[in-house]
Amino acid sequence: MSSESARTIRYYWEDLQAGQERDLGTISPTREEIIAFATQFDPQPFHLNDEAAKASVFGNLCASGWHTCSMAMRLMVTNFLQESSSLGSPGLENVQWKKPVFPNDILHLKHKILESRPMRSKPDVGLVRTQWEMKNQHGEYVLQMEGWSMFRRRHPGAAQPKTD
Repeated sequence: MSSESARTIRYYWEDLQAGQERDLGTISPTREEIIAFATQFDPQPFHLNDEAAKASVFGNLCASGWHTCSMAMRLMVTNFLQESSSLGSPGLENVQWKKPVFPNDILHLKHKILESRPMRSKPDVGLVRTQWEMKNQHGEYVLQMEGWSMFRRRHPGAAQPKTD
């Protein structure tokens, strides 16, 4: 039996209503994790080298913004999506890295549903627009973004004209 078939789905599109908020937990990147991510995906000096980072506008080694997004995604999957009927995402909007993320910062993610509607071209899929907010241990925003997600519907509606 595959892990997909053994998975329990608790959340379908119908369960995801505008205004709902979720606390998706915390994560804390180590210096080694920051350097490893940057080495592979964003090899800029202030993500790789302490001395270069001290001389930068950040003043200390800091995580790539893409690493910050990846950590948020990890929390999202671990604490929500793996129990949902998620079908992926057609994209993100308005990604903002508000403050740098430093080694051992404790990052906390909250997720809010802004909008939910059936997908017109696929009656078995619903769209959900969400806001992600990640703060550090000082209560400062380090990441804010919005995006759309697709979820399987528990009760597919009638097909509607294709306009999306």
